[in-house]
Amino acid sequence: MHISHFFCIFARFFVTMNLKDDIQAGCTVYFLGIGGIGMSALARYFHANRHPVMGYDLTPSPLTHELEEEGIMVKYEDSVDEEFLLSVEDTLVVRTPAVPEGNELYQYFLTNGFRILKRAEILGLVTRQHKALCVAGTHGKTTTSTLLAHLIQGTQKGTNAFLGGISLNYNSNLLLAPESEYVVVEADEYDRSFHHLSPYMSVITSIDPDHLDIYGDAKSYQQGFDQYAALAQKAVVVKKGFHVAPPGIPAGQGPTIYSYSTDDPTADFYAANIRVTEGEIRFDFHHPEGKIEDLKLGVPVWVNIENSVAALAIAWLNGVSDSILREGLQTFAGVKRRFNIHVSNARVAYMDDYAHHPTELQSAIESVRKIYPQRRNIGIFQPHLYSRTRDFIDGFARVLSRLDELILLPIYPARERPIPGVTSEWLMKCCRKVPGNQCRVSVVEKADLLTTIQKRLNEANEKGESLALMTLGAGDIDRFVPDITQLLQA
Repeated sequence: MHISHFFCIFARFFVTMNLKDDIQAGCTVYFLGIGGIGMSALARYFHANRHPVMGYDLTPSPLTHELEEEGIMVKYEDSVDEEFLLSVEDTLVVRTPAVPEGNELYQYFLTNGFRILKRAEILGLVTRQHKALCVAGTHGKTTTSTLLAHLIQGTQKGTNAFLGGISLNYNSNLLLAPESEYVVVEADEYDRSFHHLSPYMSVITSIDPDHLDIYGDAKSYQQGFDQYAALAQKAVVVKKGFHVAPPGIPAGQGPTIYSYSTDDPTADFYAANIRVTEGEIRFDFHHPEGKIEDLKLGVPVWVNIENSVAALAIAWLNGVSDSILREGLQTFAGVKRRFNIHVSNARVAYMDDYAHHPTELQSAIESVRKIYPQRRNIGIFQPHLYSRTRDFIDGFARVLSRLDELILLPIYPARERPIPGVTSEWLMKCCRKVPGNQCRVSVVEKADLLTTIQKRLNEANEKGESLALMTLGAGDIDRFVPDITQLLQA
């Protein structure tokens, strides 16, 4: 079902959530950075509430085109013209930190007295109206929150959900359920956004340092998650090996802290009796009161066992039945750009993944090696942000050099200006210096990527090799997925 059709069905029956008394019914909501995955979900939410919705984004994308098809006006130039002029009294501006301070539209709204709220502040209002099940963490939060939403969607009243990716079950990043008391939210740690939320229960999937341009160091990053954990009313489920210490809460008070793990039996929630066969993963889910045997994972990727245990834990704590958990896990189709397999034949397998941090890249590479152990692994990686590349250069080099071949695209800048010396060529040199490295590394311009892939296919054909090809990164590398898929299928 096309996303606009799915959305209209839900919007027809949607009841206003009464976010805040001073957000007037019918006021125009303008989104700065409307093409972002989180912002687009909020835009759809307000559109469903009969608000006129408009927005700006830097470049057109499939997501902005879908918003336009749904009746939302999207502008791609940060200029102010007569047609654009809006009433200060009747307009709410929602801004994402990804839009720079110097943006002309932002400066116009700022200097003319418009009411401006961050995306996280709006999302915080939503969580105060429901039992919010929030999923945070450096890695895994999108898949875990999307699976959690799918599990609870199987209950009688379903769930509302604001997701950080496009659910392949619903072809959307937003679920609306007027009668449900629940909302599932992906809790983003960037810019300390998750501190605006009011979770009923939380998941913390990982606390590997990231966004050091915001937090400064690993200790401050950990403290950010400690503060987030303190916001939960009922429970926090944390990956085994990570610890949170909610500040200002006396011992024995505050949320109950549970642990979860892929297969560690000392955790409160874990998987056991894991069976991996060609294209299938099954396991038993252990919880504090027993176990659910022989669950089948709908997306048979090793790292999803861990994500599944976290989602199952929160759903179980909220009373979801064993039968619904079993059915939901088996029917889960995954998330767009989270280890999606686009081509799989005897000659080549092609996967696309959002991984952009060393730990995420390691999980993706290990999963491919387990699924296709006899194939030559080629990774095409687009580094995301100059600051992240600089801060984790050793980790990137160590992990990426485990590939048989690495093709690097230029760094995707997103919100940042270039940092002298921080380039993909620098990363290439660091990969080559990793002890014992046998990885073939090169830097390729985006315009030459398809030609390079064709050359690798020809080389593999001549040698009688089969390939496992991956595109990796959080920038705009996903724009190549249709062309790469077509090339490989041809």
